[in-house]
Amino acid sequence: MKLKDKIIEELKTVIDPETAMDVISMGLIKDLTVSPENNVSLKFRPSSPVCPLAFPLALEIQKKVKNIPEVKDLKITVTDYQKAAELNKLLQDELT
Repeated sequence: MKLKDKIIEELKTVIDPETAMDVISMGLIKDLTVSPENNVSLKFRPSSPVCPLAFPLALEIQKKVKNIPEVKDLKITVTDYQKAAELNKLLQDELT
């Protein structure tokens, strides 16, 4: 199985409690790319600009992808969210 497929399968286990749907089915993950060196980048677009679950969902996405052994580096960018700058900084700090 390709690494990108593994990541998608793992992200299907991240469930939005308000909808009981996973972030892949909801279309909240955009531009998922895996470099030849297994560096991963993706965009997370919460379901609304004021989504109350954006922070816990973003942290769970980060945790699930980082726990895949083949992933060397991960960059998540939150878009179209009222507190995107704050959440992007938190995600960056979590990686260091």
